[in-house]
Amino acid sequence: MSVLVVGSLALDSIETPFGAVKDAVGGSATYISAAASYFVNPVRVVGVVGGDFPREGLTFLEDRKVDLDGLEVIKEGKTFRWAGRYHYDLNERDTLYTDLNVFEKFDPKIPEKFRKTRNVCLGNIDPVLQRRVLQQMDNPRLVVCDTMNYWINGKRAELIETLKMINVLILNDSEARLLSKEPNLIKAAKVIRGMGPGVVIIKKGEHGALLLTEKMVFSAPAYPMENIFDPTGAGDCFAGGFIGWLARTEDTSEENLKRAVIYGSALASFCVEKFGVEGITDLTYLGIQDRFREFRELSRFDED
Repeated sequence: MSVLVVGSLALDSIETPFGAVKDAVGGSATYISAAASYFVNPVRVVGVVGGDFPREGLTFLEDRKVDLDGLEVIKEGKTFRWAGRYHYDLNERDTLYTDLNVFEKFDPKIPEKFRKTRNVCLGNIDPVLQRRVLQQMDNPRLVVCDTMNYWINGKRAELIETLKMINVLILNDSEARLLSKEPNLIKAAKVIRGMGPGVVIIKKGEHGALLLTEKMVFSAPAYPMENIFDPTGAGDCFAGGFIGWLARTEDTSEENLKRAVIYGSALASFCVEKFGVEGITDLTYLGIQDRFREFRELSRFDED
């Protein structure tokens, strides 16, 4: 089974208490597709970059067998750039600048050969564009969507229309409260599920994640990290690992959704160990399985 990823490809400049990088390859589509590629092939990307996007960024994706036929390259334009500074509490960051550049006029056009892709992951982009993608698709089996407070505040009505077309919404705890207008996360998820998605995943950073369906609440632990260098892209890696596992297994049962959340958490944990995409560059399937088992042991216990 294949996965279609639509989102941003970017050049990120990042400062943390542990170091800094300038113009590192990033963007939601980059992280999601790389993470998903450890489980399923092909992963297909639709996005846009400028002529300044480095060749090594494309090579990184090509080495992961990512199909870039849906990538638009505007040679005279500049790639989307973002810069951020993280504090010692890595949940807090300051955005130093955001230059949309060619991404400002991004209008996703899905190549004909991509339109029958059964699994779709919509990165954190304008909900109008997310809906435009789905309108070009031929009845996908599974649609996973990410969003953020910018869209919840600025395009709430458009986002709610998009939510009617998706199966899984991934967002963090503050975004869940903002979208639902409910302080309690269990109640928040119920409100959001009423907007359309049958499955809601609420990320809680260093406190793990909640998976909520009509009949189930599953709390996934966070991996106890000793070295966290850069949280950029962790949420996208989570989404990529999550949809990658579901596409690989073709199984959306509640038990397999739980496994998918743990695989997503495993990919996110690898991501934060290094800057940019370095943490997910040379993984092995065996190494991912080892971390999956470590996650499983974190909350496993025997009855008396």
